[in-house]
Amino acid sequence: MSASIAYLFPGQGSQFVGMGRDLFDRYDAVREDIFAKMDEICGKRLSALCFDGPLEELTLTENLQPAVTAVSLACLHALQEAGVAPQMTAGHSLGEYASLVAAGVIAPEDALRLVDMRGRLMQREAVAHPGGMAAVIGLPIDRVEGLVGEVREGQVLAVANHNSAEQIVVTGEMDAVSRAVKGAQALGAKALPLNVSGAWHCSLMEGAVNEFRDFMSAIPFKKPVGKMFFNATGKVEFEPADMKDIMARQLTSPVRWYQIVRGMLEAGVDTFVEVGPKRVLTGLVRKIAGRDEKVRTFSVQDLSSLESFLEAL
Repeated sequence: MSASIAYLFPGQGSQFVGMGRDLFDRYDAVREDIFAKMDEICGKRLSALCFDGPLEELTLTENLQPAVTAVSLACLHALQEAGVAPQMTAGHSLGEYASLVAAGVIAPEDALRLVDMRGRLMQREAVAHPGGMAAVIGLPIDRVEGLVGEVREGQVLAVANHNSAEQIVVTGEMDAVSRAVKGAQALGAKALPLNVSGAWHCSLMEGAVNEFRDFMSAIPFKKPVGKMFFNATGKVEFEPADMKDIMARQLTSPVRWYQIVRGMLEAGVDTFVEVGPKRVLTGLVRKIAGRDEKVRTFSVQDLSSLESFLEAL
């Protein structure tokens, strides 16, 4: 039986110094059409930051968003060169832009334009409206949502990521996030603040939504090839106008990752490939699938992992 393959694209937090270097050296198209184009669009040598660091500068939101996207697109190009195509795609937050490329919705160059603008707007809003995020591990989503309501006290506080059944990230103003951490710990959960530069996926990013929507209006979107799941809805979408609206709302909406992976499993996916740096999403897939569902997970983040995946396939 042939595999039913889903590509998953990582988001912020997956960056590391040296990412993408061997793909840059191997493929002319990666060098010229992805990394050189990224440097041109962003007006700075982000490719050098990817390969040589420093990590602190690479991790700045306005830098890492195009950088991680470029590496994911480089990995995608390598898979396309090998003749592998997915039946479904999804990306975690920032990763949705590489997923749009994999699904044939937008061109790689346009994905880089979008994440460059997205990163600049989000960094601006994070400075104007400071906040933070925290991971809560060991409570189901309905209990975390209840806790958020209990400790909000008129401040901005929301669920940012429903990553697995009991791995959930909250986001908002710092005092409210701190109360959520203490409340979760009092309920017996593990909770810890995350080292992030802003409160992503909540109303503190509202000031970027319309400006980003206007910028995106000039980018052509096509209907996807295959099925693409979207963070803000947790569902498959097909209409370009709807997808643009969803991508604008994604800035302030939760990432429904658990719902997305469950939807893929129910649709028959048995092979998940994380396309891009690190292996965060494959770990989440294994947690979501559990022991009873037979799935294979792979990471393609460099030439070595690409070879391993192709041999297994």
